[in-house]
Amino acid sequence: MVPVSQPLRHIAPVALLSVLAAVPGFAQTAPKSPLPALAIQHAIELVESGRCADAVPALKRGLPMVADRQLKYRAGMALVRCAMALDQEQTAVDTLLMIEREYPGDAEVLYIATHYFSEMGMRASRELQVRAPNSFQARKLEAESLESQGKDEDAAVIYNKILEDNPKTPGIHYRLGQIDLAKAGASGSTSEAKQEFMKETEVDPLNAAAHFVLGELARRSNEWDEAVRYFSKAATLDVGFSEAYLALGMSLAASGKYSEAVSPLRSYVKMQPDDPAGHYQLALAYSRTGDKEGAAREMALQVKAAASAQRPADTLEGHSIHP
Repeated sequence: MVPVSQPLRHIAPVALLSVLAAVPGFAQTAPKSPLPALAIQHAIELVESGRCADAVPALKRGLPMVADRQLKYRAGMALVRCAMALDQEQTAVDTLLMIEREYPGDAEVLYIATHYFSEMGMRASRELQVRAPNSFQARKLEAESLESQGKDEDAAVIYNKILEDNPKTPGIHYRLGQIDLAKAGASGSTSEAKQEFMKETEVDPLNAAAHFVLGELARRSNEWDEAVRYFSKAATLDVGFSEAYLALGMSLAASGKYSEAVSPLRSYVKMQPDDPAGHYQLALAYSRTGDKEGAAREMALQVKAAASAQRPADTLEGHSIHP
């Protein structure tokens, strides 16, 4: 150990740091090194001069150590752009997710994420077509593209061909069911669509979306027991499927089972507290079970949410169905 009386200028730098580190309070009061910030700033300048390959290592190394939020933002954006330009997908994705988390709602971050993830999707699609052009995945992707263009009949031909080759391919009956629903419109028969969704549940019993759609078709036909069965299954298969809880609660209430409706509706408002539909339905259920205090509380929350959302609060309209 170095004697305290020894002049500090004669102690080697490493030893000096050891001595000072042992001094109570030194580690807490010593200023942080500016080197990471300087290195990051230099790396950003390299990016601005078009030298991404030289900048990326320093940005990756120094970004986690930057405390200044503005500098961290600039560094993160620079690293994303360089990683994208150099086809370093993992670095680009990891950094995008980090800055989305650190700077939620930032328009530029969201714009770049939209652009890049879209580009990644296009690359993966092209690679799939090159490496496995005859796979059912490639053909399904082609059919989905046709659907997005409104060419449902052409898409259905491909889907049916996939089923001819392999009747147990998951997801295909679901897509055909959606096409049949679109064909039926608001007033047409949904019997063909229902058959497709039922076949999907046979091929893939874990498809929560197929069970949900079957429940919705039953609900629209006032077949409450069937609706409850399918919605319950959807909620069991996917505990995060909030719409299944809302639809289940509404179906139970419509069949007069208000006390049973309370639990799924409570689950829904917990998951979607800003949706007036849930508060409205839960208020009705509370009212019919004699819970006046609960009903009043939910009606107040419904009014508040409806004022913010500015949309009807007593229907399922506007809720999407996810495959």
